[in-house]
Amino acid sequence: MELAYFSGAFRLREREAGGAGVILRFARVRPNRRGRFQPLKSQEVTPAFLDRTIRALKRWRYDIVGIEEACRRAVTLPERRRFACLTFDGASKDIVTHAYPVLARHGAPFTLYLPTAFPDGVGVAWWLALEDIIARESRISLVIDGRERHFGVATVSDKYELFDFLSGWLRMLPPSDLSYAVNDLSRRYAADAAQMSRSASLDWQDLAKLAADPNVTFGSATVNYSVLSNLRDADAQREMAMGKAVAESALRRPIPHFAFPFGDRDSFRRPHVVMTEEAGFASAVSTISGVVEAQGRTNLHALPRIAWDGRVRSLRIMRVLLSGVMFPPVQPTRHARDQNAI
Repeated sequence: MELAYFSGAFRLREREAGGAGVILRFARVRPNRRGRFQPLKSQEVTPAFLDRTIRALKRWRYDIVGIEEACRRAVTLPERRRFACLTFDGASKDIVTHAYPVLARHGAPFTLYLPTAFPDGVGVAWWLALEDIIARESRISLVIDGRERHFGVATVSDKYELFDFLSGWLRMLPPSDLSYAVNDLSRRYAADAAQMSRSASLDWQDLAKLAADPNVTFGSATVNYSVLSNLRDADAQREMAMGKAVAESALRRPIPHFAFPFGDRDSFRRPHVVMTEEAGFASAVSTISGVVEAQGRTNLHALPRIAWDGRVRSLRIMRVLLSGVMFPPVQPTRHARDQNAI
């Protein structure tokens, strides 16, 4: 990507590869922390980097738009300037404390996708408990597939390796098994996963403050932020419908946009895309990388997003990614092909 930037190659293909624009995905926004073990660092950016990003988008002549406008441009003829849509997942408390002051200062519209169990104070961010336990311990024991397993984590590299393994395993579990595994770990190692989650999450009072700003759009990310692929279809539909209903009731506004929890290719399937439309959502975003094409060539219920890795600070790399040259061409959706045939 550095070569593509300095050679200028990305500029030659940007017009054909860049589509109508891009949707950027962020999670946590907070100052740098000390400590060698930070397995969730890829999910974080600093307030200063967010500020640099917005300034760069303006300098690169992107229109910074909300998700409604992004969806409109996805189904109309290409416009002269490309758009950038800023989105935030996870309902983290630092959206209010660190991200919002930056966004408000720039007058930048953004979308916040809510898993409603978290502002209700009952959601469990198991990844925070897992990080805390592995950081503190030198040996971890737990039951995996009915068998007691023991792991030595004396070094930082051991800790990273175990975090990757256990987080991948936990993500594959159905909700009842996930709850049992997290509770088992929490009991063994005196971790209060529920309290960690409440401390790290927005509450409805925080959300009411954000709701007063017309630049803020709210979307749903189910109730419990469950991996939809691990649920029965009826349970997945219930998560979508309940998340939408709770958010609409609490915020007193329609919630027409959705984010697939985690959002990668393993976390949802084609039937879930159909479910979002049936649930009344106008759009659904993933974390599958790509640009948004114009003229309906991108499915509004499986929109790609560029999930920024907080370990990367180079705006040059961001510039190349936003150009679209690193992503395969988007195939037209069935709806778009039918329209063209007419």
